[in-house]
Amino acid sequence: MLEKNASAAASGTAALISQSPTGWKENLKQSIKDIATGSNSDIIICDKNGNVIADSGTAGRFFDVVISTDLLENFSEEPEYVLSDLNGTYEESHIMGVRFRVNGPEYYALALTPKAEQDDYTWQIMRIFVISIAVVFVAVVIAVYFIAARLSAPIIEIAEVSREIGKGNFSVKLPNYNIYEMQELSNAFNDMAASLKNYDTMRNSFVANVSHELRTPMTSIGGFVDGMLDGTIPPEQHEHYMKIISSEVARLTRLVRSMLNLAKIEAGELKPNMTKFSVLEPIVDTLVTFENRLEEKNIEIRGLDTDRMDLYADNDLIHQVMYNLIENAIKFVDEGGYIEFSFESVGYMTVISIKNSGEGLSEDELPLVFDRFYKTDKSRGLDKTGVGLGLNIVRSIIRLHGGKILVRSVKGEYTEFVFTVPNKPHD
Repeated sequence: MLEKNASAAASGTAALISQSPTGWKENLKQSIKDIATGSNSDIIICDKNGNVIADSGTAGRFFDVVISTDLLENFSEEPEYVLSDLNGTYEESHIMGVRFRVNGPEYYALALTPKAEQDDYTWQIMRIFVISIAVVFVAVVIAVYFIAARLSAPIIEIAEVSREIGKGNFSVKLPNYNIYEMQELSNAFNDMAASLKNYDTMRNSFVANVSHELRTPMTSIGGFVDGMLDGTIPPEQHEHYMKIISSEVARLTRLVRSMLNLAKIEAGELKPNMTKFSVLEPIVDTLVTFENRLEEKNIEIRGLDTDRMDLYADNDLIHQVMYNLIENAIKFVDEGGYIEFSFESVGYMTVISIKNSGEGLSEDELPLVFDRFYKTDKSRGLDKTGVGLGLNIVRSIIRLHGGKILVRSVKGEYTEFVFTVPNKPHD
């Protein structure tokens, strides 16, 4: 601002002198006063000896002031800045000076403002700034307090619900929130609580079913052994009841082995040993095992007259899948019925179907056949030795290989299990 005022005063004075070489001094004071108005500064025009010709201040303000030539030597045709008190004749000031010539003589235009006034102005600005900071800080603290309270309320509620879930109360739910992120968290948390509730229900059901499955054969075994020991069962019947005890022990062994296999699969401890083999290999081996039962029920086997088709899987585990599914089909196929196999390669997967004629399953039974320990009413009458884990193990093994399995049935006509197994290495 001082630089602008000094330059304007110099050019304005030069113009006045050029226009009116004899009467320029009368108009000079008003001219520089107009320049200085509103800038909180003074303007001095002096000659090369430092004599004040005119100033923009009140009358006589710089009348007795003689500007030191040492000070004037600091100035040139371009504006230059100095900090000076005019050799003690004026208060310390910021000064911007310009030297200029008109018609020969040398003049100086000085724009100055007292340092004290500038410091006071700066202090006022800083004061306003500090007050503004304080006001903004208080406003921000208040805003942050209410925003934090609004944000922390759902978190506190989530913490309380978490404690309830930790106590085993899975029925609690979080409400809906207006904040998008909190609503997403609430949805995820409620889904988690629902899953935990399902898992808890499944766990309780699993424990109850295991207890039931273990208790029944153990009760029979204990009763028959006690009967033989106390003489309730005569010696001539011991062999008969020993066969029953042996059958019950075999049933317990199958139950424990099946449960261990499921536990290993679910814990990720059972890693498939992937090898390449024919899809017919485990099927034919299993059918040979059940040869007598197939002949007893006069069952027709269809679909094995096919070209060689390989699988890339764990041979032993796929044997168990085929054994469980074929055994299941033999149990429920009708007398003189059929078991039909079909195969189709789709990309890196082979789709395998095992279909048997017979009574089939109802729509209510279809979603439950893969559940642990589930047995249909018909199954309970036909299958005295099963433990209800066969199809659950089949599904776990298929999933372990990255495949899928489904069941479809038409009541009174057929039941069909369709599943996929890899036929080549893949990610």
